[in-house]
Amino acid sequence: RHNENTKKVVEFLTKHPKVAHVNHPSLPDHPDHALYEKYFPNGGASIFTFDIKGGQKEAFEFIDHLKIFSLLANVADVKSLVIHPATTTHAQLSPEELEDVGIHENTIRLSIGTEHSDDIIADLDQALNAVE
Repeated sequence: RHNENTKKVVEFLTKHPKVAHVNHPSLPDHPDHALYEKYFPNGGASIFTFDIKGGQKEAFEFIDHLKIFSLLANVADVKSLVIHPATTTHAQLSPEELEDVGIHENTIRLSIGTEHSDDIIADLDQALNAVE
């Protein structure tokens, strides 16, 4: 269920006008796409990041509007989770180190759970649409 949901969420986010970039190895432009296809032929990687258009303000606004997702640093739970890495899990890094690992002020990490995919996507959509 994680894999099925993640595939649908990645597809949704790549098409949303308020999303600047999705960082998931299933996408052909990802640097590890060939390895993903080799080692995960049935899909995988339910934990990934995306960049919302804007900056930290927009990222926080998006997170604040989520209803299904829990704001937690855990990963790979059955419940969908969200976090802002630049101010939490990676807050000890310098701006240069954050850039080196691809974390920006508008980067959001998702851990996709096993809720119904329609519910997950509806929650993401309403939160993205709430961002000014």
